Amino acid sequence: MGKVAAKLKVMPQSPEVDLDSLQERLEAALPEGAKIKGFERDDVAFGLVALLPTVIVPDDAGGTEAVEEAFAGVDDVESVSVENVGRI
Repeated sequence: MGKVAAKLKVMPQSPEVDLDSLQERLEAALPEGAKIKGFERDDVAFGLVALLPTVIVPDDAGGTEAVEEAFAGVDDVESVSVENVGRI
């Protein structure tokens, strides 16, 4: 079984959200078998900054769904979307 690298876009609920704390909570919420390769930050608008984690997951039937659901359940997360996916 191969692995997939996916860049996700995690939007916080407001510009006041502490991104360092949110980043730690996202790392803690990762499902088994997934790991974060790194984070980028993207200025969206009006002080709102999105986190762009690159997540490595096994290439199985679920793909990135388990990670998306786990991240969506983290406090202060408004939305999670997949920006880019590729096999490694």
